[in-house]
Amino acid sequence: MKTVAEFKIHRRQILDAQGVPCAALPAFARDPAEVLRMYRMMTLVRSFDTKAVNLQRTGQLGTYPSCLGHEATHVAVGAALRPEDVVPPVYREFGTQLWRGVTMTEILRYWGGDECGNDFAVPRADFAWCVPIATQTLHAAGAAMAFKVRKEPRCALAYIGDGGTSEGAFYEAINVAGARRLPVVFVIVNNGWAISVPVAAQTAAATLAQKAVAAGIRGVQVDGNDVFAVREVVSEALESARGGGGPTLVEALTYRLSDHTTADDASRYRAEQEVQQAWALEPLLRLRAYLTALGVWDSARESALSRDCAAQVDAAVAEYSAGVKPSTDAMFDHLFAALPEHLHGQRALARKYGAKRSDHRN
Repeated sequence: MKTVAEFKIHRRQILDAQGVPCAALPAFARDPAEVLRMYRMMTLVRSFDTKAVNLQRTGQLGTYPSCLGHEATHVAVGAALRPEDVVPPVYREFGTQLWRGVTMTEILRYWGGDECGNDFAVPRADFAWCVPIATQTLHAAGAAMAFKVRKEPRCALAYIGDGGTSEGAFYEAINVAGARRLPVVFVIVNNGWAISVPVAAQTAAATLAQKAVAAGIRGVQVDGNDVFAVREVVSEALESARGGGGPTLVEALTYRLSDHTTADDASRYRAEQEVQQAWALEPLLRLRAYLTALGVWDSARESALSRDCAAQVDAAVAEYSAGVKPSTDAMFDHLFAALPEHLHGQRALARKYGAKRSDHRN
């Protein structure tokens, strides 16, 4: 018997858990202004996320998916993308979206129950949030196929969670992307848990990046709490795809520090010690330590940034709260040319409960 093929999965890390470089810094990381820009956005995302959870707890927002702990991966991906690229998101990639121009008010509007929150002023070509798991990977492959047919130097980038890689749609997407050498990058945010299911129960694979092997595409693992490493890896993958080199599957190792959504209680299935250990590795601590050692950050700057982020978030909340709330009829208005009889009853029921909720708010 002879070996016909062998594969290796490489892992990239640039900043260690203490914020000390353990590999050569890419050019952007040697620019303090650019690093500060990423750190400020990561801090803004965390401030927004905290406020959004509080809004949900007080009945001012619907079920909300926290992105706590994912800030480095999300901001790094946003920084690596070009404005003309396209992102079909899942439902918690707020750092990427804010970097690309989506507003906090738009995010709040959507999670407050208004689909118009998907109508991003910027970037216009990005897809709406995709709550069904893994279908966004097919959307990305389809967009990338259009770019290739049109000979446009653009890329699509799709996120997916660790649990989503068990879905058939994911395999279909990476397979067609590899077969057609499409300009697309798939980013797996491996945060350890698909709601209450740990990665070990999802797959026997040593890494999720190696799932790329079956599709004939590149697979790489990266420290998802290291904003430098994620940006470098994703930038390389995008430029390769843009130049005709085909797709890449990137597995970003991070941790979900929050509940899966505000409808979840992670304490039922996760050990407290595991969560505490993850907090010691979280991405803002790492980058803050790096900036402090560089001499461009201190406690006074941190306090000023916290105040500025809080003011920006409060302004977005005020704008959201002052907006006209859609009626429950909006759920039915654009489904059919003529509403079927069985939906008339549902619409009436929605009106009833919508009126009660409005009376309660008043």
